[in-house]
Amino acid sequence: MKQPNSYGSVHKLPGKRRHPWRVRKTSGWLLDEQNGKVKQQYITIGYYATKQEALIALANYNENPYDIHTNTITFSEVYARWSVEHFETIVPSAQRTWKSAYNHSKPLWDMRMKDIRASHLEGTIRDANVGADTKNRMKSLYNLMFRYSLKHEIVDKDYAALCNRVKKEESTRQRKPFSEEEIQLLWDNIDIPFVDIILIGIYSGWRPQELATLKTANIDLENGTMTGGMKTAAGKNRCVPIHSKVRHLVEKWYDPSRTQLFYDDNGKNGSELDYGMYYTRFKEIMARLKMKHTPHEARHTFITLAKEAEMNEYCLKLIVGHEIGDVTERVYTHRTLENLRTEIEKIK
Repeated sequence: MKQPNSYGSVHKLPGKRRHPWRVRKTSGWLLDEQNGKVKQQYITIGYYATKQEALIALANYNENPYDIHTNTITFSEVYARWSVEHFETIVPSAQRTWKSAYNHSKPLWDMRMKDIRASHLEGTIRDANVGADTKNRMKSLYNLMFRYSLKHEIVDKDYAALCNRVKKEESTRQRKPFSEEEIQLLWDNIDIPFVDIILIGIYSGWRPQELATLKTANIDLENGTMTGGMKTAAGKNRCVPIHSKVRHLVEKWYDPSRTQLFYDDNGKNGSELDYGMYYTRFKEIMARLKMKHTPHEARHTFITLAKEAEMNEYCLKLIVGHEIGDVTERVYTHRTLENLRTEIEKIK
């Protein structure tokens, strides 16, 4: 039976094929300027084993038309689209973990997104020769990519949500704060480049990446504050008073003509500091001063010193960006900058 105009067509291809029935629709007309003839252009909806399956597919398409390309788009193509949007919201140093998660997902690269199931995702994570942190980042990547695919009607089910989360191994290393003697050793060696940044971290509680990428525009020397933060809702855009002990160190780095507070050297031509550079400099200083610490332990030292000084618990959470569980405190109490300044100065 002849199909209505613009409905599409079903026809059988010659030869022995597993799916010989092709379904296609007219996508437009192309004018041949040499002979003046118009040639019909087609898009293929799919290939099917029987004529009945092909007719059903054509009927379904006409009832609910979809972008043909999304039917064939691969994992890599979705990543390329998703990353353009996602990377606009995060700093370059944070992009590396997402790129690493993608690079370790090679078995998925050429698969059609619509064909990927939870078992494929779990298998890729399981077989990746990486640590638990990277495997968890892979799981997070799949969550975001499937959410993006649902939004753009590339898939109709979120299989990433069915993928089991990686069990993170218990850390065998306990965080160790800098001792009083070690902090004094840092002060005694303040002329070594980047020692001052570690001390600023010890007296402010920033996460290493937050500290390394502080923006000059967010340093208010007049009011004595630094604003920044990332990772969680409680951690973003928080205002931290500059402790009087390190104010002169912040002032030394402050240059309103530069985008970031810290650079890879003290000269005008240095590169903007990122976490990778900070980590390298930190390890060099630890080796030189014969200390054994991780960058995050500067933040841990601040929290330890604050508790020892009996800093107000809620002020401490506001400063370091921890979630406040007490609903009354979170919603109804407004801590002023002077409250925070008074509390942070308890650290001597």
